[in-house]
Amino acid sequence: MGNLFSVSMEENYKRNQEFLQTINKVKMERQIQLQYQMQERQMALEIAKNRDTCLWITAFYITTATGLFTGFRRTKRQYLLMPLVPLTFITLYYWDLAYGNKVHRIRMEAEHVMTHEAESLEWPCGLPSPSSIDLGRFDEEEKKRIHPPLLL
Repeated sequence: MGNLFSVSMEENYKRNQEFLQTINKVKMERQIQLQYQMQERQMALEIAKNRDTCLWITAFYITTATGLFTGFRRTKRQYLLMPLVPLTFITLYYWDLAYGNKVHRIRMEAEHVMTHEAESLEWPCGLPSPSSIDLGRFDEEEKKRIHPPLLL
C-alpha cells in the first residue's frame, strides 16, 4: 500500500516538474518577445525622430543656402559660400540616417563588432553580482541616514 502511494507521488512530482519547465519556457519566450517588440518600437521612434530632424535641418539648409547665394550674387565674394560646405555634410548625413540605408550599415557594423571584437563589449569590472547590488543598496541607505533630505 505504501509503495503504491510513493510511486503515485513520484509520478505526480515528475509531471509537476515537467509542467513547471513548460511554464518557465513559455515565460522566458514571452519575455524575449516583449524585449524584442520594445526594441522595435524604440527603433521606430528613433527613425521617426531622425526624419523629423532631417526635415528641420533641410529647411534650415535651404533657407541658409538661398540667403548665401543671394549675398554671393550681389557681392561676388566667395567666402559667403563657405558655410554651405559643413551644412551640406550635415544635411546629407541626416538624410542618409532618416531615409537612406545608414541604419542598415550601423546594424551591420554592430554585428561585425559583436562577432570579431567581442572583448570590447565586456563591462568594466564584469557583470554586477547580487552581492554588489546589495552593497550599493546598503551604501545608498547609509547615505540617506547620514544626509537626510531637507523637508521644506
